[in-house]
Amino acid sequence: MTPSDFDDFETGVIRTSATRIFARWAGSGRPVLLLHGFPETHLMWRSVAPILAQHYFVVCADLRGCGASQCPVSDVRHEPYAKRAMAQDMVELMASLGHARFAVVGHDRGGRVAYRLALDHPQACASIAVLDILPTGETWDRADARFALAYWPWTFLAQDEPLPELVLQRLASVVVDAALGGWGSPPEVFPAAVREAYVRALQDPSHAHAICEEYRAAASRDREHDALDRAAGRRIACPLTVLWSARGALGQWYADAGGPVGIWSQWATQVSGRGFDAGHFFPEECPQETAQELILSLAPAPW
Repeated sequence: MTPSDFDDFETGVIRTSATRIFARWAGSGRPVLLLHGFPETHLMWRSVAPILAQHYFVVCADLRGCGASQCPVSDVRHEPYAKRAMAQDMVELMASLGHARFAVVGHDRGGRVAYRLALDHPQACASIAVLDILPTGETWDRADARFALAYWPWTFLAQDEPLPELVLQRLASVVVDAALGGWGSPPEVFPAAVREAYVRALQDPSHAHAICEEYRAAASRDREHDALDRAAGRRIACPLTVLWSARGALGQWYADAGGPVGIWSQWATQVSGRGFDAGHFFPEECPQETAQELILSLAPAPW
């Protein structure tokens, strides 16, 4: 399960107040936390993380319920899988590694944990980069038929159990192939061993349930948390960089709102960003370009 790219990384399972988080770390200097999305694990950073580790102390973590991290028991309100709980995991993980303040980079679902962390723990967040996402509440509010058909996990995985869980477990390889092959990135970007690791994680019943609970939380508690922040006028204070697939939804659907930068500017005080001529999984499709853009975004952070 460990690609050669991570050979120089230490590995550990860190106990937080609510769960256990699997992580890898390497490098020295200012700390940077990398968070993955669906249907992936920390392995998505296998080519980006070693580049960043030449400049920073880099941590790659599996979100709770994903990869090799533990799956806490959920509840009827899906609170244990709200991004607020997942962000708390990451603050505690970084503190256990000796860093009370750090930069955070999140792709897809990891980007949602990242911006919740920046809102809930501003003292911990030196800078944030969100990759190919808009705020959860904004995404739901702007959802239409295009969204429902193109991003089926949002609606399907949020359905009541056990249907989505059973689909993830029994058709894991089909689900992984549909996601990795359907969102604009070429199949050769994903080595067989990495793809198989993603499949194995979905086949596990506890992980399948946790992933569905996270999507249910996004359709309910996360939206509520976003709405409360908006009503209170709360904004992300640290520098925010938004990077996106110019071929995908963020590059094409939201021009009337100023695109991703325009939308995120309503949520943060300092926003910059650009699109990549690549698919949704551009950190794997063009890791050198992604890493260089992240290095540029990290440079002015108020550490």
